[in-house]
Order: sequence, then C-alpha cells, then structure tokens
Amino acid sequence: MAAPPPKAPPEEDQAWLLTYADTVTLLMAFFVMLVSFSKIDIPLYEKVAAGIKNELGKGTKDFESLTTRLKVDMENIVFSMQADEAVEVAEDDMGIVIELDSSAFFFPGTAQLRDEAYPVLQNMATTAMAPKYEPFFVEIEGHTDDDPISTVQFPSNWELSAGRASTVVRYFSEQGIAPYKMKAVGYAETQPKYPNRDLNGVPIPENQEANRRVAIHVRPMDPDEKEVYYYRRSEESMEAGDFSGGREKKDDQSKEEEAPAN
Repeated sequence: MAAPPPKAPPEEDQAWLLTYADTVTLLMAFFVMLVSFSKIDIPLYEKVAAGIKNELGKGTKDFESLTTRLKVDMENIVFSMQADEAVEVAEDDMGIVIELDSSAFFFPGTAQLRDEAYPVLQNMATTAMAPKYEPFFVEIEGHTDDDPISTVQFPSNWELSAGRASTVVRYFSEQGIAPYKMKAVGYAETQPKYPNRDLNGVPIPENQEANRRVAIHVRPMDPDEKEVYYYRRSEESMEAGDFSGGREKKDDQSKEEEAPAN
C-alpha cells in the first residue's frame, strides 16, 4: 500500500504585513506634513539672534560704563580729601577695587578705625548708595602681613583681618548701605601683594606694610545676590507699607543726576 503524500506546511498569516505597511506609510506622510509646515525663516531667525546678542552686549557695556564712572567717583573722593597716599583705586575684571592702607585707617593691632578714616569711608558709602550703583555688590576683604598676633581679642591674624573687614562693613551699614548687599572676609596673611620676606627669611618692612590692607571690591551683583537683595527689599517695603516694593522711589531717584561726593 502506497504511503500517503506529505501534507503541505500551513501557510503563515501575512495580514500583519498589510497593517505594518499602512502604518509606515501614514507615519511618513505625517512627518512630510510636519516638515512642510515648519519652514524656517532664516532671515527672521538671524534677526532675532542678533537682537538677543545685542541686548546681552548692551547690558555688559552698561555695567562697564557704570564701573568706569564708579571708579572716577571714588578717585574724586580720594583726591579731594587728599587721601591718595593711603587709598588706591583700581579696576579689575569684576569691577573696582579700593585698597585702604591699614596703618592709615586702623590703630596698630586693632580693628578700631582712626578718626581721620571716617570722613573718607562716609563719602565712599554715600557714593556707593547712589541709585545708579544699586545693582552693585560690596565685598570687603581684610589682609595682614605674616607677623603673628596673639591677643585676647585677636588670637591670630585670621581674627584681626576678619575684624577689620567687619568694621568697615558695619560702618557702611550704619551709613545706609543694605547689609544684605555686602559681606566681610578675612584672609590673614594668605594673599600678600608682595613677598613679606626675602629669600633668607628676613622681613621686608615696606612689603609688609603694603600687605596690611583692607580691599573693598565693588562689582555687579551675580544672579543669586540679586535675588536675595530684591527679595529683602520687598520684605522691607511690605513691612513699611510700601506695596510698590520701593520701585516708585527708585524711579524718581534715578531721574536725578548724582554728583560725586566731596
């Protein structure tokens, strides 16, 4: 008896291919439609990009101009008060730096200001409070030479340098500069301008004197400092019942031209 013929393998269901092809076709049509609707206006794009770049550059130039004006204002104070031998004003990448000779501004080994230091600092504070300089931050650094100090009040140069910086910050605050747009830092002898000693370890008195200084850095606020400053100002305005946040007063003051302090 002959063997039965082999059965043909069952045919696979190919219906899914039709659905797959339809899906791919629809997706292609969809993306073609998106591309046709999203024609990039190159001239408009370039115009907007140029505008953004111009505004950013304008802000930088405005701060550069203000920094230069602030430097001139501070120099006018120094020269009008004949304090140029004790105060040096310079400009750096961040803003301006006002260096005070510690020997001329403080009694030796203390953080107590000399009487003749107050008028100079008062005029500096008045100038720094001008409305046009409102977005500037004041950072005050204390520096010493490498001669150690050991007193009850100042066990080391760290306390002395921080104490002198804090004294200037406190006085500026008393004159009206907002305390939350200032900070005091003490560096002791860690950042000398000049070597305190020669190669043989012998002190260089003139260099040590130059290293004993207080540096006042005045620079544009960074975003975090601005946030803190305007938040605190708003709080103070709310407590005083001024719900404009002080903006109206600022606008009125900004219309007036500020003259350099004398």
